[in-house]
Amino acid sequence: MSKYLVIVESPAKAKTIQKFLGKDYKVIASGGHVRDLPKSTLGVDTDKDFDPHYITIRGKGDLLAELRKEVKKAKKIYLATDPDREGEAISWHLMQVLKLNPKDTKRITFNEITKNAVTSSLAGARGINMDLVDAQQARRVLDRMVGYEISPILWSKVKRGLSAGRVQSVTLRIISDRENEIAAFDRREFWTIEGRFFDGTHKEPISAVYTADGHRAELSSEAEAKKIIAAVEGASFSVTDKKSSERRLKAPLPYTTSTMQQDASRKLNYSTQKTMRVAQQLYEGVEVKGHGSIGLITYLRTDSTRVSDEAAKMASDFIRARYGEEFLGVERDASDSGKKIQDAHEAIRPTYIDITPASVKDQLSNEQFRLYQLIWKRFIASRMAECISSVTTFTIGDGTHTFSASATKSVFEGYRSVYSETEDEKDTEKNARYVPEVGATFERAEVEGEQHFTQPPAHYTEASLVHMMEELGIGRPSTYAPTITTLLTRHYIAKDGKSLFVTDLGEAVNEMMKKAFPSIVAVDFTANMELLLDGVEEGSVNWKNLIRNFYPDLTAAVASAEKELESVKIADEVTDQPCEECGRMLVVKYGPHGKFLACPGFPECRFTKPYVEKTSIPCPNCGKELIIRRTKRGKRYYGCSGYPECEFMSWQAPKGTNADTSDRPDAE
Repeated sequence: MSKYLVIVESPAKAKTIQKFLGKDYKVIASGGHVRDLPKSTLGVDTDKDFDPHYITIRGKGDLLAELRKEVKKAKKIYLATDPDREGEAISWHLMQVLKLNPKDTKRITFNEITKNAVTSSLAGARGINMDLVDAQQARRVLDRMVGYEISPILWSKVKRGLSAGRVQSVTLRIISDRENEIAAFDRREFWTIEGRFFDGTHKEPISAVYTADGHRAELSSEAEAKKIIAAVEGASFSVTDKKSSERRLKAPLPYTTSTMQQDASRKLNYSTQKTMRVAQQLYEGVEVKGHGSIGLITYLRTDSTRVSDEAAKMASDFIRARYGEEFLGVERDASDSGKKIQDAHEAIRPTYIDITPASVKDQLSNEQFRLYQLIWKRFIASRMAECISSVTTFTIGDGTHTFSASATKSVFEGYRSVYSETEDEKDTEKNARYVPEVGATFERAEVEGEQHFTQPPAHYTEASLVHMMEELGIGRPSTYAPTITTLLTRHYIAKDGKSLFVTDLGEAVNEMMKKAFPSIVAVDFTANMELLLDGVEEGSVNWKNLIRNFYPDLTAAVASAEKELESVKIADEVTDQPCEECGRMLVVKYGPHGKFLACPGFPECRFTKPYVEKTSIPCPNCGKELIIRRTKRGKRYYGCSGYPECEFMSWQAPKGTNADTSDRPDAE
């Protein structure tokens, strides 16, 4: 019989930890939360100092009965849920619902699921940290109040099924504000001039840009550009100046949740939700030949860039052996952003440096391998020496007009031998193929102007939105992906490729929220609330006081909105397809599995049909256009529009296309 019981959240985590602890321990999973606020009511007693009313989550009865049996057998119980506020709250709820004796129950945490980390946590077992629990309770109660008090207003004024949220609503406003900026943008024309200079010796010309006061000249009109081009036509050009400098690029810091999500979006085309799902798998444990079930990365919800001394040494030893002493970087401080960092956690990094991505490629799914490779390379690069380049800039002139060119040569690759930031490290100017000496002349020059227009701010992508949320202090690492997923699921925003757009429904909800609940959607208010929650975690703010101060203003705003807000009608999107039963034009509706077409004459006419999403991709079998279909369970796939004559289908867009599949759960 096992003497000790260890309770974790997931079966995968339980399996990984069990092999580290041996037969005296039994590791069992709770399946996450075991109790929560009821769905049917507010669940917070506003008359009794905002005491939350928790109930057992439906479907957890049998699991809790099994846990109670195991508790009775165990000499000591260890609660090993995730090392953050939510994990602490899950452990506290387990203590309450299982009626565990505090003397026989201890809390253990570990940032990585390795034998050393797990066994060390047993030696440092402690009691429940109620400051962490209260911070999570405060967040849960605040979010419940906002959702349950405001959502009915949206139901009555717009349509049923809508929702508001403390973080969700301000994020919607951020996206909407960007859309308004784009719509209001006043495009401005400007011209640049580029010259190609031939010296008669080299086959390739030197490309250089026209400059004024040492900077690329931006001319206001075509006439101005033509005037300069005419002035330099037939002029004799020579190199009038040359300067060399050294460019050093510091190695990037290891991943936080935010930077991992941004890089995975940019480089792997993964949605934030997919990134977190795959990272969770890598953290909890995967089967690796010769190791069994092991966790390949450290905890995935963190805003710290700190690295443990042990991990730093392992990385240094690996780099020294694999690349050489000169590739070792100097110690760097964590990012100094001025914001609170959850420094109990480390940065996201591989748990075993010597388990390289290549060595486990055939044992991971493709999506696991790609994300693990990204995390592994970023961490190794973060411990490496800086990249050094030699940059030579030179000026080409005719005595009156000047052009500028540059040439970059790598001196030492450093961390870029492993990892490249790509977009951040592009050369902004065209790189010359060779560097002429001062005084060198050119046989001829070809000069031409190019028209440009100033560009509006870019639409948010999931990656850039996460970056902005982090910059503004909206939400925390655990909330970025769920917030974006909720906005997409509620159809407040939509994706076109990687870009996020506000829908008509989202715009109506945002305008209503700004009018009736300006503080809820104010960035400063939401960011300050996050700081207050951090204060609860630190023990400097009483969580009940936070609720007491918030609730009266909320109820007053709700009462005012009920009286003063006018109803808004959101028209359904009308298609060009007639109803096959009554002839009305079908409209787009939303169901549990996405869009479908329905007759606007409901309930008199109940005709519906699947929504066909065109792709402009030819079928590899017959050449007809592929369309996106869905299985009965809602999974997206590519099928031929010529079905049933052509039965082609694929879970992924055929190779050689640019179709975006990142929002499909099993997309690679």
